[in-house]
Amino acid sequence: MAFDMQILVCLLFILVVTVSAGYDDNVLCLKSIKESLEDPEGILTSSWNFDNISEGTICRFSGVECWHPEESRVLNINLNDMGLGGSFPRGLSDCTSLTFLDLSNNRLSGMLPSDISSVLGSVVNLDLSSNNFSGEIPADFENCTYLNNLNLDNNQFQGRIPGELGGLKRLKSFSVANNHLSGPVPDFAEATSVTKDNYADNNGLSSCIEHRNGLKEIIKNDKLRFICGFIVGWVVSALVSLFLGLFCLPDWWAGAALHKYQINARCISSHAYMQRINRE
Repeated sequence: MAFDMQILVCLLFILVVTVSAGYDDNVLCLKSIKESLEDPEGILTSSWNFDNISEGTICRFSGVECWHPEESRVLNINLNDMGLGGSFPRGLSDCTSLTFLDLSNNRLSGMLPSDISSVLGSVVNLDLSSNNFSGEIPADFENCTYLNNLNLDNNQFQGRIPGELGGLKRLKSFSVANNHLSGPVPDFAEATSVTKDNYADNNGLSSCIEHRNGLKEIIKNDKLRFICGFIVGWVVSALVSLFLGLFCLPDWWAGAALHKYQINARCISSHAYMQRINRE
């Protein structure tokens, strides 16, 4: 009995430590963001107050949404259009349950972390548009396997779009319009909403996009023609079968029946004739 009680106490202790660690990590995450960003409009300064912090307090911060109102586990961070400056906040890595991040329409600059997946490993929607981020787009985005939407419009990114991004199976939308990108474009098999407008105003990307879109359109049209041809062929076959059933087959059956009747009539006549001869 005493041994069972010791096990129960140990399990409760582990649970408390785990919950406390998660709480501390999320608080540390937001503290790091606040300290690393320039906040000339004082939005974070006035809203993100870490004095007398308790469970659920950070869920009431401006731009912060938690999984549950009274649980300090950050789900979404939306700091859109707050006039924020500085570099990309690496402290986001402590918000391990973060799925949505919007830092768009600010004055953020510098390069994105080359190990971006270690910072935003669980993010589903990422919007960094309308800032001053520069350098190359990290190839490590390929390891952000939960990404559905990635918007990098209106920045200063240079170089090529990493081909590895084409391996993001969940990616539905991707946009890098108005940057300084060049070279080939990844083939996003699942990103059905990506068009040439998502690559507009870049050096050397437009022609690649038009060629790829044209190729996809040809493949799409070939598939459509094949499907249409199959349907038309099936309909024609069905109509021919119906025509034969309604008009040709009854005549054939009637001819076959008449032929059988004529044979039977001849047999009857021959039989009667032979009986007559036998009687005589």
